[in-house]
Amino acid sequence: MTSLKKLAYRGAFWTIAGYGMSQVVRFGGNLILTRLLVPEFFGLMAVVNTLRLGIELFSDIGISQSIVNSKRGEEPAFLNTAWTLQIIRGWVIWLLCLILTFPVASFYEESRLLWLIPIVGASSVLDGFSSTSILTLMRRIDVRRSTLFDLSVQVFTLFSLVAWASFNPSIWALAFGVVLGAVYKMFGSHFLIPEYRNRFTWDKEAVKEILSFGKWMFMSSALMFASEQSDRLILGKLLSFQMLGIYTIAYTLANLPRQVIKQLSYKVIFPTISNQTELPRKTLRAKIIKQRKFLLMGCAVGLAALVTVGDLVIGTLYDDRYAQATWMMPLLCAGIWFSLLFYTISPALMAIGKPLYLAQSNLARFVMIGLGLPLAYYRFGLIGAILAIAFGDLPLYFVNLYGLWREKLSCVMQDIQATIFYVAVLSLFLYIRYSLGFGIPIQSFLNY
Repeated sequence: MTSLKKLAYRGAFWTIAGYGMSQVVRFGGNLILTRLLVPEFFGLMAVVNTLRLGIELFSDIGISQSIVNSKRGEEPAFLNTAWTLQIIRGWVIWLLCLILTFPVASFYEESRLLWLIPIVGASSVLDGFSSTSILTLMRRIDVRRSTLFDLSVQVFTLFSLVAWASFNPSIWALAFGVVLGAVYKMFGSHFLIPEYRNRFTWDKEAVKEILSFGKWMFMSSALMFASEQSDRLILGKLLSFQMLGIYTIAYTLANLPRQVIKQLSYKVIFPTISNQTELPRKTLRAKIIKQRKFLLMGCAVGLAALVTVGDLVIGTLYDDRYAQATWMMPLLCAGIWFSLLFYTISPALMAIGKPLYLAQSNLARFVMIGLGLPLAYYRFGLIGAILAIAFGDLPLYFVNLYGLWREKLSCVMQDIQATIFYVAVLSLFLYIRYSLGFGIPIQSFLNY
C-alpha cells in the first residue's frame, strides 16, 4: 500500500507538471498560430476536431480501461488482442468520417469540410497502430515516462505545424498538423517499452472480456462526447466561424482546470483505486475522502485565481480580434467547479465496475446543453449561451452524487465544505482585484 501511495503521489506530480509544460508549449504555439492564421480557420478546425472526437468516443469499446483494470492486463495475448481491436476501430472511425463528410459539409454550408474531414479523420487510422505500451505505462502508473513521451510528440508536432503555417498560412497547416502528430505518436510509441512488440492476435476470451466491459464504456464515452463537445457543434450553426474561433480561445483557457483534473483522474486516480477495490467499501471511501480533501483545496485556489485574472491574460496575449473572449472566459471558468468535484470522485465508480453511472451523468449534462444552449441563445443571445455552457456541469454532478450514494461512496459533506471554501477564496481574490483598480472579470462585457 505504501508503494502504491508513492506511485500515486509521483504520478500526480508528473501529471500536473507535464500538463503545465504541455500548456506552455500549446499556448506558445497558439500565440504564434493566431498571428499567422485568421480566426475563421480555428472555428473550422473546432468543428472538424469535434466531429472526429465524437466518432472516436461513439466507437469507444473500453480498450484502454480494460488494460488498466483487467487482471490479464500484462499478458501478451491480451495486449495484442487489444491492439488488433484498436487497429480495426481506427479504420472504422475513418470510414465513418468519410460517410459523414458530405452531410456535415452541407449542414454547415462549407465546401472546405469536404477535404478537411477525410484528412483529419485519417489520423485515427494511424492512432490505431500506436503501441499498447502507452496503456501499459498507465496501468503501472508510470506517468513520468508517458508524460515525457506526450510532450515530445507535442513539441515535434508544433514545430512542424508552425513551419508549415509560416510558408503556407492556410487551413491545411492545421489539418495536416493533426496527421503529423498521429505519425509521431505511432512510431514513437513502439519504443516506449523496448522489450515488447505488438503483434496481430485474436484471443477469444480477451475479446469477450474487453467487449463485455466496453459495452458500458461505449455508452459512457458516447454520452461524454455529447455532453462535453456538443456546444461547439451547436454554436458552429448558431454563430459565424469567426465567432466560434473566438469562443474556442476563451473555452480553451477556461477549460484548463478541468483538463488537469481529467488527466489526474484518468492517469492516477482511476488506476490507484482499481488496485484497492478489494478493500471493504467503508475503508475504500475513507481513503478516497482523505486524499481528495487536499486535492479539492488546491483546485479551489487554482480555479479562483484563473477566474480572477483569466480575462487579463487573454487581453495581454491576444490581439483585438479576440476581445470578446475576455468576458467569455471568466464565466465559462467559474462553472467548472462542479466538474472538478465530479472528476475527483467519479473514477471510483468506474474502478468498482459501475460505469453506467458515468453514462447517466453525461446524459444529464447533454440534455442540459442540447436543450438549454439553443433556448438560452434565442432568448438572451450570446451571453445566454455562454451561461448555459458555464453551468452545464450541474446535472453531471448531481447524477453522479446519486451513484456514489448507492455504492456507499458518498462525499456530499466534503463537497459542501469545499464549495464554501472555493466561494470564499474567489470572493477574496475578486475583492483584491477590484481594490487594485482592475474592475471585475466581465468588465469588457459591461462596457459594450
